[in-house]
Amino acid sequence: MKKSLPIWGVHCLMLLSTLIVSTSFTVGKAITHGLDPVVLVLVRYILAAVLFAPIVAAKHGLARPPLRRLCGYFTISAATVGFFWCMFASLRFTSALNTSVIFTLVPGISGLYSALFLHERLGRYRLTALLLGMFGALWVIFQGDINRLLELQVNQGDLIFLTGCFLMAAYPPLVKKLHREEPMTVMTFWVLATGVVWLFFLALPRLADVSWTAIEMEVWAGIFYLAIFSTIITFYLTFVSTMHLGPTRVMAYSYFYPAFVLIIDWAFGHGLPPLIIYPGIIVVTLATIVLQRGARLHSQPPPCT
Repeated sequence: MKKSLPIWGVHCLMLLSTLIVSTSFTVGKAITHGLDPVVLVLVRYILAAVLFAPIVAAKHGLARPPLRRLCGYFTISAATVGFFWCMFASLRFTSALNTSVIFTLVPGISGLYSALFLHERLGRYRLTALLLGMFGALWVIFQGDINRLLELQVNQGDLIFLTGCFLMAAYPPLVKKLHREEPMTVMTFWVLATGVVWLFFLALPRLADVSWTAIEMEVWAGIFYLAIFSTIITFYLTFVSTMHLGPTRVMAYSYFYPAFVLIIDWAFGHGLPPLIIYPGIIVVTLATIVLQRGARLHSQPPPCT
């Protein structure tokens, strides 16, 4: 008999997922000029679906799900596909710094979606934690310098990415609402597969213009990394964690992205960050802890398969 994950284990999964996702902005920025954004995301999804299919087939089979459930998968994948397209398109016009700033809005937007559509009660403390987390993330990104924040110029890329953030914020609430007790591996695969369908029609007018032999190996390496780690693994971990923690608590982990980016930079020999940013890291950590502890589960978590 399969047992549900302990809550501390779910939090560990989300920390791992957050660490992986925090690398995708840098990788995406490095390869976005190698392919048209929608074609790049299509290749990423195809690779992820093909690599994941044998695992799902061996354990659960690949029979087509009922039509209503399939429509749910199409709805979830529309949110993720839209976000990733906006991400790669925006990085052609803006910086990774600007996108990381804008992404701090996602937990608050996701909390609003959850309150409206899932009737999730946020409460005064959780709303305060969301605002504190956003403040702490901005402090880290701009190193406590208000002038850096004021000098941030909004451009076309920023607006494109903001649109993607509204889509991404709907992702965990949709998972929570549309999950029908099927294994998470099955849900992960069909979200990827339906995402391929969306992307195929979006990319169809551009596919004939792609010179596949001219694509650099670095771009292919980046796509494989995003397909395996930032797509298959993070999709699965987020699905599992959302069912245990709820959408708002899951999205709150995105406040850790600036701190994780700093850790990654340090690991690659870029040195430790200046002391001025440490107050922001502390605020983000405290805000996330308050938000996690402030929400109680209303039911026993489902078995994790």
